Amino acid sequence: MWIVKLALTRPYTFIVLAILIVIAAPVVILRTPTDIFPSINIPVISCAWSYTGLNPEELEGRLTTPYEKALTTLVDNIQHTESTTVAGVVVVKIYLQPGASLDTANAQVSSVSQFMLKNLPPGINPPEILDFSASTVPIIQLGLSGEGLSEQQLNDYGLNFIRPQLVTIPGAVVPNVYGGKQRAVVIQLNPALLQAKGLSPLDVLNAMGQQNVIQPGGTTKIGMDEYDVHVNSSPVTIEGISNLPIRQVNGATIYIHDVATVSDGSTPQTNVVRQNGHRGVLISILKSGEASTLSVVSGVRAALPRIKTIVPPNLVIKPIGDQSIFVRASITGVVREAVIAAVLTGLMILLFLGSWRSTLIIAISIPLSILSSIIVLGLIGQTINIMTLGGLALAVGILVDDATVTIENIERYLEEGHDLHPSILEGAAQIAVPALVSTLCICIVFLPMFFLSGVSRYLFVPLAEAVVFAMLASYILSRTLVPTLAMYLLKVHDPNRAASRSILARFQRGFERGFERVRKSYEDLLARLIAARVIFIPVFLLLCVSTFLLLPFLGQNFFPSSDNGAFILHLRAKSGTRIEETTRLCDLVEQKIRQAVPPSEMDNILDNIGLPYSPLNFQHSTSGVIGAGDADILVSLKENHHPTADYMESLRKTLPREFPGVIFYFLPSDIVTQILNFGLPSPIDVQFEGANIAADRKVADTVLSQLRQVPGLVDLRIQQPDDYPVLNVKVDRTKAAQGGYTFRDIGGSLVNILSGSGQLTPMFFLNYKNGVNYSMVAEAPQYDIQSLNDLRNIPLSSATSKKPEILADVADITRSTEMPVISHYNIRRVLDIYGNVEGRDLGSVSQQIDKIVAANEKSLPRGSFVRIRGQVETMKSSYIGLLSGLGFAVVLVYLLIVVNFQSWLDPFIIITALPAALAGIVLFLFTTRTTLSVPALMGAIMCMGVATANSILVVSFAKERLEHHGDSALAAQEAGGTRFRPVLMTALAMIIGMIPMALGLGEGGEQNAPLGRAVIGGLILATVATLTFVPAVFSYLHRKHKLVIDISNESFYEPGGNQMTAGADDL
Repeated sequence: MWIVKLALTRPYTFIVLAILIVIAAPVVILRTPTDIFPSINIPVISCAWSYTGLNPEELEGRLTTPYEKALTTLVDNIQHTESTTVAGVVVVKIYLQPGASLDTANAQVSSVSQFMLKNLPPGINPPEILDFSASTVPIIQLGLSGEGLSEQQLNDYGLNFIRPQLVTIPGAVVPNVYGGKQRAVVIQLNPALLQAKGLSPLDVLNAMGQQNVIQPGGTTKIGMDEYDVHVNSSPVTIEGISNLPIRQVNGATIYIHDVATVSDGSTPQTNVVRQNGHRGVLISILKSGEASTLSVVSGVRAALPRIKTIVPPNLVIKPIGDQSIFVRASITGVVREAVIAAVLTGLMILLFLGSWRSTLIIAISIPLSILSSIIVLGLIGQTINIMTLGGLALAVGILVDDATVTIENIERYLEEGHDLHPSILEGAAQIAVPALVSTLCICIVFLPMFFLSGVSRYLFVPLAEAVVFAMLASYILSRTLVPTLAMYLLKVHDPNRAASRSILARFQRGFERGFERVRKSYEDLLARLIAARVIFIPVFLLLCVSTFLLLPFLGQNFFPSSDNGAFILHLRAKSGTRIEETTRLCDLVEQKIRQAVPPSEMDNILDNIGLPYSPLNFQHSTSGVIGAGDADILVSLKENHHPTADYMESLRKTLPREFPGVIFYFLPSDIVTQILNFGLPSPIDVQFEGANIAADRKVADTVLSQLRQVPGLVDLRIQQPDDYPVLNVKVDRTKAAQGGYTFRDIGGSLVNILSGSGQLTPMFFLNYKNGVNYSMVAEAPQYDIQSLNDLRNIPLSSATSKKPEILADVADITRSTEMPVISHYNIRRVLDIYGNVEGRDLGSVSQQIDKIVAANEKSLPRGSFVRIRGQVETMKSSYIGLLSGLGFAVVLVYLLIVVNFQSWLDPFIIITALPAALAGIVLFLFTTRTTLSVPALMGAIMCMGVATANSILVVSFAKERLEHHGDSALAAQEAGGTRFRPVLMTALAMIIGMIPMALGLGEGGEQNAPLGRAVIGGLILATVATLTFVPAVFSYLHRKHKLVIDISNESFYEPGGNQMTAGADDL
């Protein structure tokens, strides 16, 4: 082979290549982002609109629906749209077709938003638009607190001084702060004084608009100088605002301070954050899709010392919920597994080969193959994550194969007395084609991964790429570097040299004697099995098939769950609960949590109560929060804690009993499940879609009651309640007109007293001391309206009024209810039943959900539909993709071997080992009580390639011997005896390499453990089948083979015309 000749004639070339790989790898590793998962680049754009004070149902009709319709008209490649409308805020998410350009879509969405502004409610601002990614999840949070600092000050420092320092960290996404009170200049209107002076709130706002203006002064030239002219167009102090005149009445001037109190205060609080019971402020830091969790967290921690110098010394910044600890531990765990696997594999190779020189050559090729794969992954833009590293750990056992077979073949030539150079050249060249076929068999099984779609594709393509690149690098190194090192390290065998007396040599000779006894016993067993092949083949197949009866008992999950030492409890009080009551409820719930979790294990409790202030934060929220009655309680545990699932199970039982009427559910706290849920608060979402939402709700209630009977299905609730309390003010316009009032006067009085002027009449105050622009809001204090009578007694005022009147004079007030949140899917209203799984697998629970949904589907009104979404949907599509990929992989492998063997029968014999591999996977997963999951299916696909490669070794040699003497039974026995060692060595290398991964030790070890277990189980039975069943099938199917000898060229012909030269495929 030319490349082997090149390696021997120019040895330094490939040694330099190896050195370059070692040098380049650390550079690439340091520049490549490190994360838990690959970046999931599903194109999604999120838009958030804000219109304070407008109720959800009116906001839906006036903003959400018209905007969604405009999007479908003017934005290309939309797959579907989803929206959430709550009081004052609308979030619309546009999911694009795979491969769509985010840049183009962003430009189109922005233009649509500007185009629609004139058609939307007056005074509305353009939306906040951002790219929404499954990988953008919270990775660390900063809790702000401080002795002597008010909530208003904490919010101010967090928003205006700390956050701007964090946004410059590469890869960090920092929404606005949570909690505290939003600092503002508040003009607290006194309705009674306004009425006494004959003024309306609109008069005050008009005066503010005329007296508080931004007016440039210009310049003037006097003498030799030019002066800037400053005008006191806007007040620079609170006192200056108080002294602004409103109007002249009978020669007397009425000022702002005559009808209102101006203060440096805050807008009404809608979001409370508490840390261990103490109020504070929270800054949540997310990572952008492509960024590295580790580098972002490191950047945040590095910036904290500098940030502390620009805030008061008594302000405490405490990092909470650091996900980088879990990510780093997971990555370290996978790397450790790979290193242990390489060491164990190296020791096994040393045991079999009995030569430290040969073992050293093989041991050098393993890390070089892995480093080569990492370099290529870095160059094509992949990250270092548990999927790519899991693929490399998986590949360790297989990488041994190419180098081992090459070295073993070279050693065989040396033992026969050949010189070093011819031995290397012939030994490496002889197995070039079979080794290439074996390598391609393992690589080709990963080809179907590239045809997956959705989340599955982004997860598994990097793993496939890692294995394929490592395998191809291993093959190239076994043709180049391995012969080069063999030239320097191996020696010509001297038959006259005395045997070594070292401990290692004696131990190896003892092992060889024991191994020969095992091989002899195996040959005797194989002879008996081949003799009884008519009985053995069907019995073996029957046993393999019967193993699949265990399949229903395995269960199905998408990914194994992991314990990151924290849990998030979400509570929802009855609709309409005010935030003060929700805070009090959280106090009581916290007490119950502290009773359930021992103080020695409790680290921190963080509450996030109510709706976040900023629509930007609401876009990133995945907890299902809809109002002031919602709260997230994050409980962090110390190391060496009891399983988190035990505490969650205990709280699920006790909390609903202790707090009737309150809805409790747990949210994913680990980064893995947060990414896999992709914005949903739970893995199960039964979604009802239709125009008749009332009829849909009746069916949803029935389905919900039936789902409660399903074992293992927990945290069930309907996301969109319909019982939020409403007070309807019905104005009699005739009465109002008779009193000299227009609806604008009445509405202005109401909105400015109840909601404030922030939306319709935005005003700002520049604080010259810190350079921050604060909102200026005119409103009545909330404590002025504490009863229905207070609402009725709101004074009305107008410039054209005939006499002072109150709201009750011109309006009636009635009670009703509304939906506090309205959700859309493709512009149509939806109801969502969310649920979680505890103590059972997701697959068996979803089967029961399917039956319940199917049974109730016919009850839906015409035009309504129901579907099951969430992690269940992703899991099913992944299973279908991987199982069809498994079948496709078998077909591809078969066709590849057909090309190599130029026969349809022999490749069929080779793949007869695969049913045993699948049976071994099922049996081993059942024995170890491991649920079937996507990583386990990846292990199954991996097994197909390795099992096939080993069968090729046996069948190729059996075919050669069959052509030599024509006896299929004898050929099968000879193939089994001769290939017993390499097959066993390859399989053991793979199995031993998988043991550390299969144990699933350390943080995040649960994620790849099923993969390791599937490979071990599959390879054990596949090896048994390769060494027993495959030879038996070979001897049976070739039992009528007749030998024809052409003496002229000493080649052997089968009756079918296929020609093979003896030794051509000798391994």
